[in-house]
Amino acid sequence: MAAHESRLHIPPSPARPGEPPDFSYLKTSPAGSVPRPEITAPLVTIEPLASEMVRVLDDAGTAIGPWNPHLDPEDLQVGLRHMVLTRRFDDRMLRIQRQGRITFYLKSSGEEAVSVAGAMALRPDDMLFPSYRNQGLYIARGRSLVDLMCQCLSNTRDMCKGRQMPVLYHWGSGNIFSISGNLATQFPQAVGWAMAAALKGEDRLASSWIGEGATAEADFHHALTFAAVYQAPVILNVVNNQWAISTSQKIAGGELSTFAARGPGYGIPGIRVDGNDFLAVYAVMQWAAERARRGNGPTLIEHVTYRASAHSTSDDPSRYRPQEEGRAWPLGDPIARLERHLEVLGAWSADRQDRLEKELDAHIVECWREAATYGTPSEGPSLDPMTLFEDVFKEMPKSLARQRDELKALLGG
Repeated sequence: MAAHESRLHIPPSPARPGEPPDFSYLKTSPAGSVPRPEITAPLVTIEPLASEMVRVLDDAGTAIGPWNPHLDPEDLQVGLRHMVLTRRFDDRMLRIQRQGRITFYLKSSGEEAVSVAGAMALRPDDMLFPSYRNQGLYIARGRSLVDLMCQCLSNTRDMCKGRQMPVLYHWGSGNIFSISGNLATQFPQAVGWAMAAALKGEDRLASSWIGEGATAEADFHHALTFAAVYQAPVILNVVNNQWAISTSQKIAGGELSTFAARGPGYGIPGIRVDGNDFLAVYAVMQWAAERARRGNGPTLIEHVTYRASAHSTSDDPSRYRPQEEGRAWPLGDPIARLERHLEVLGAWSADRQDRLEKELDAHIVECWREAATYGTPSEGPSLDPMTLFEDVFKEMPKSLARQRDELKALLGG
């Protein structure tokens, strides 16, 4: 009898540079075809949602099916404005980084609906635990672009006082937790916050976002275990944008099953949604939020989208994927799809879109001019170095006070 050959399987990339894009692995569902269960439905009846894909907008831009949230055109126009502002802001900040005026940047191009629709479906007092590609959360909640720019500049108005990488924002009064550069840390933090809210009898909930690559981190599994056991009012979002830094979603386990399918294994509903469909994202987030507020526990949502830009300004995606892959993405562009839907409703036009983009571009330029007055890497004013000693201890220990005094003396203070 021949001996069995042992082999190690290495998931291949769908397509390499120079090859035609290949999305044959992507399984979708027709728009409007996936049932919408009641929020009290038992897990066994919800399980199919982890393998199907919730979609509302069809190819013609019409909203169909049971997940249609029936938003007013005015609300859709607000969502479109937030998404366009997020993209134009990203584009401007990338150019600024390439000019050497900030050190680093991460764009969210192609993923705007995940953040903007998600934020709009939640209440302002719900606590958000974002990743570093969720700019739309801040914009949808009304954070000033000047504040975001100042953080990227590490200047005198930097909310992080020069202690964080660019784009690792926070906003206490806006109920958005500090972004961490370490992957998946925000998942257990969100679960813990949600558990505390439930203990206090509040009906607030927490929502967190990570990329699909971060599901390989232990924090992902810790979060799901605690969320399931204690039925925490939390929404855990996996943004499957098809690529980690330079490895496809297959390396994190996407070749074997959907990322939403990991939820039922913990006793948590898992829902897979078209992340480039603004209405579908809104509807699924709204469903999960209502479920959490009614005491029915957590939901794991997989947002299927595409990272249209580089991972960061330190990345060159042409080294690991076809250059034309983004244009071949089967689920299209979230902004263009919402534009088309508003046109179908008679509530938008190409002329209005052009005017909006020009208005927002002018606003971004003015915000940058103001942000630069608070300091740039080459021009003052600069952060006071003595702030190094603040926000560390409630009562400063003598050893730290001694170091502070030594620095003050060196600076001639």
